[in-house]
Amino acid sequence: MWLIRFEGAAAEGGRTPSVWDTFTHKYPEKIKDGSNGDVSLDTYHRYKEDVAMIKDMNLDSYRFSISWSRILPKGKLSGGINQEGINYYNNFIDELLANGVQDKVSYM
Repeated sequence: MWLIRFEGAAAEGGRTPSVWDTFTHKYPEKIKDGSNGDVSLDTYHRYKEDVAMIKDMNLDSYRFSISWSRILPKGKLSGGINQEGINYYNNFIDELLANGVQDKVSYM
């Protein structure tokens, strides 16, 4: 089993800043190259292309994180669930499974 991971779209789809987002923007000097996760490889917009590449590379698993700040933008269940975030992850997982790629989810 081979696992790979991508990330991105820090401020889209109803997502609010995470602790890591705040840290990387407040203290960019703490990150060796000064980068942050705002765009990264942009899987949020390109997940179908990414899944096609995963399949072309004959990988059978893909590890990714579900960002709590995309699902619970106010930090608590009482603050409401972001349906746009739920829809994104559902569509992404469906695309993986439709291409024979097993999802390996971690939570951040």
